[in-house]
Amino acid sequence: MRFIANVIWIIFGGLVLGAIWALLGLVLCITVIGVPFGIQCFKVAKLVFAPFGKKVYTNFDKHPVANILWGFLCGWELALGHLISGLLCCMTIIAIPLGVQSFKMMKLAFLPFGASVNSSRK
Repeated sequence: MRFIANVIWIIFGGLVLGAIWALLGLVLCITVIGVPFGIQCFKVAKLVFAPFGKKVYTNFDKHPVANILWGFLCGWELALGHLISGLLCCMTIIAIPLGVQSFKMMKLAFLPFGASVNSSRK
């Protein structure tokens, strides 16, 4: 079921969204100062390409200064975009699972430093 859900996600926008996150990561990695932020973009891109079956665990205390900088500079805009996307998806019954995944990505987009993405398989 996760595979089918991830394929549907990729078809309906996940590929474009993941490519945008990966491109943002590449642009940030051009400069030495932006490398830590670019690595976090790659972490989000990995989740965006296949979000079903994964859980996000945030740990603000691990890198508070980096999370504050990220949140102030670009994290709040990215998280707001995922929030709006999730709310729009939840307006239809069929797209509610896609909206839930957008909310998961919102959490990672706002606090990426110290966060981990793990498979929820047991």
